[in-house]
Amino acid sequence: MAKIIALANQKGGVGKTTTAINLASSLAVLEYKVLIVDADPQANSTSGIGFDVRSIEKSIYECIVDGIDPKEAVLTSDIEGFDIIPSHIDLVGAEIEMLNLSNREKILSKVLEKVSPDYDFILIDCSPSLGLITVNALTAADSVMIPVQCEYFALEGLGKLLNTIKIIQSRLNTDLEIEGFLLTMYDSRLRLSNQVVSEVRKHFQDMVFETIIQRNTKLGEAPSYGKPAILYDADSAGAINYLNLARELLQNNNMTKTSNKEKIISK
Repeated sequence: MAKIIALANQKGGVGKTTTAINLASSLAVLEYKVLIVDADPQANSTSGIGFDVRSIEKSIYECIVDGIDPKEAVLTSDIEGFDIIPSHIDLVGAEIEMLNLSNREKILSKVLEKVSPDYDFILIDCSPSLGLITVNALTAADSVMIPVQCEYFALEGLGKLLNTIKIIQSRLNTDLEIEGFLLTMYDSRLRLSNQVVSEVRKHFQDMVFETIIQRNTKLGEAPSYGKPAILYDADSAGAINYLNLARELLQNNNMTKTSNKEKIISK
């Protein structure tokens, strides 16, 4: 069965989709089977690995609302072992259509039960909101990874997210854990970036990943070519950061297949 990790933060532009794509591709390169579930109507994870959203016929929307088998919606990427259940703009209306359904908070959980045996990891790319789809993602997940950008408003709104996680833990998913806080868009030249890193580590301590994702132009360019950074420029700082994150995630879950010397690489 796959470990299901939701990438969530109701603040937009913090690196959820970038992390979903590049963490998934890094895990696949390390020979793990990974599925992204694009649970954001903007469908940036879908387009970011090269699929034309306009031509998508079966997406997570059909799985949730129409009850189709999720295996029918799975698309394969250019990296072996890295698949995606795409999103579609129709997902915007899914929350309204789900309101009258029984156990509406657990619909995504039922969907993922059908594909979980086929993967080592399932990453859910959540939309920047705390609506019903995100609640479904947190209810279906084993853990939640929270990207936090190294900018002025980094901690703004995290309280609401953490409160939502507590509610999910108490009412819908008692096993939900915080996988970790991931610092993104870090620029070592800026005093502010270093202050945010210090503040987040002080607040959340061991829950913060050691790996920090640097601000990197290649990470921004790669989606326009429909590729993860590791295919676009494997030597870029961004690609190496996410490979390190994948290895740290594996270490934290006692799943690494690499030797101690190979666990962390540096740039």
